Amino acid sequence: MPIDRSFIQLNRASTKRIRTLAARLNNQELLKPVGKNWTVAITLAHLAFWDGRVMHALEKTERDGKLFIPEIDLSVNDFSTPLWAAIPPREAAVIAIETAESLDVRLENFSAALLEEIYNYNKRLVFRALHRNEHLDEVDAALKG
Repeated sequence: MPIDRSFIQLNRASTKRIRTLAARLNNQELLKPVGKNWTVAITLAHLAFWDGRVMHALEKTERDGKLFIPEIDLSVNDFSTPLWAAIPPREAAVIAIETAESLDVRLENFSAALLEEIYNYNKRLVFRALHRNEHLDEVDAALKG
């Protein structure tokens, strides 16, 4: 069964959300806390990291002609937080936007058969909006509160 191609619009909408957020926030607002250990900028760096992981999986899957998913323990978030915090806030926003835009295009043009394998493994790897919007909702709540 072919993949529901609504991921294209959903991913693009979440990328637009990142772009709009970054455009309206100043550097001080990018440093606003989101949860216990993160800021808005760290959240954006986190999104760029995980979108980059998907991009890597797509590249290797396409090259090898078979599903490749790099195993990464979720504890990577904990030990990466200081590195993400070291990224200047505006740069974190730029990296998040550029990575999301590149990944959106890559997913849209990816081999349907291989994309279906990736989707069957984990739909969040194709529907990036699910992960992005989860964190963008947290950012919105932090900025309001």
